[in-house]
Amino acid sequence: MVILRPGSLVSSRETGLSGKMPKADRRAQLLDVAYRIVRQQGTDALTLGTLADQAGVSKPITYNHFETRSGLLVALYAEIMDRQTKALADAIKDTGQALDQVSRVLAEAYMDCHASIGPEWHAIGAALKGSAEMDGYQCRMIEGHVAFFGRVLSPLTELPDETVHRRCVGIIGAAEALSDAMVRGQTSRDHAVSDLDALIVGWLR
Repeated sequence: MVILRPGSLVSSRETGLSGKMPKADRRAQLLDVAYRIVRQQGTDALTLGTLADQAGVSKPITYNHFETRSGLLVALYAEIMDRQTKALADAIKDTGQALDQVSRVLAEAYMDCHASIGPEWHAIGAALKGSAEMDGYQCRMIEGHVAFFGRVLSPLTELPDETVHRRCVGIIGAAEALSDAMVRGQTSRDHAVSDLDALIVGWLR
């Protein structure tokens, strides 16, 4: 199973955030705390002020890192997306070059990533739709995910690259819907994996 956790590898709950640290480490730990706030209290509770309070730092520090609440949500979403893409890439490193093999591994890794994250991923995504700026960021990130799937799957099918890209848009949309249903308990992990796997193979074979 792919285990995916946003934020620093060193938990802020173990080290504390009040001491001085490199900017990159501080940002990673702030994102870890932001994710915890979303998980425990929901996206509505996530503000730069709340983040500062729970991280044990002054408000200027959170404003310096993220500028706005929108910037914080975008950074949190991007962090999860980057880790998910890396987890997917790692999962297929030692996979054969047959479409059915790669499809199954991708489907399993995708659902395991979302199971590891929980419903917070979709809650953050929904919050990103609150403004044109955030919606634009989310669209670009999803386009990057579509491009990743296209690069992986195009060599495994005789379909034109343009067709593969278009179908990957649909595959990512279906994967998001299936993973959302899974983390909400509306379907099992095995069913979500099987359905996504069948969709990929059926559309690209």
